[in-house]
Amino acid sequence: MTPERKERLTSVLNKRQGDITVVMENVFDPHNISAVMRTCDAAGVQDIYILNTKIPRHKKWGAKSSSSAAKWLTIHQFDNAEECFAELRKHYSTILTTHLSSDAVNLHQIDFTKSIALVFGNEHSGVSDEIRTLADGNFVIPQVGIIRSLNISVACAVTLYEAFRQKTNAGHYNQNGLDDVRYDELLKEWSFNEKKENIQ
Repeated sequence: MTPERKERLTSVLNKRQGDITVVMENVFDPHNISAVMRTCDAAGVQDIYILNTKIPRHKKWGAKSSSSAAKWLTIHQFDNAEECFAELRKHYSTILTTHLSSDAVNLHQIDFTKSIALVFGNEHSGVSDEIRTLADGNFVIPQVGIIRSLNISVACAVTLYEAFRQKTNAGHYNQNGLDDVRYDELLKEWSFNEKKENIQ
């Protein structure tokens, strides 16, 4: 690996945020998942949780949409909702789902400077009742159109860039967002991926 490439990897890793994650529940289209991955990479989100309780696990993602973002992210796949949420509770203090309800908070009212997991539902029915029961609350993206929904990848991008704005203003990207052990593990993993790619 060239010194320039290593510097590029460390500069990206320095801005990874360990206190925010995205959870996708039963998302059918792998291209939607890949588009979300690309946004996560762009916004410095390292961990993604993919929960499939009604559909088989995805064996691959839509490569064109992700531009190989998946190899730079840590992807956690679960088939059981309670196990997934038990793992989320170990790392994030609040879990919110995207759902239009009377008690849902506006996206811009969320404090993204605190530890948070964001759950997005599938393309047809959104977040399930089971998942909403396990979460701490719901949020909505403000809209004024007739069609009151967004594609999951668009909804995720809008949400993460509000988080990006808040975290930037709070200086989160100016300090290491990962603990030292996790940082070193990811640097080794990314370096290995680079070497493997160069060999191929």
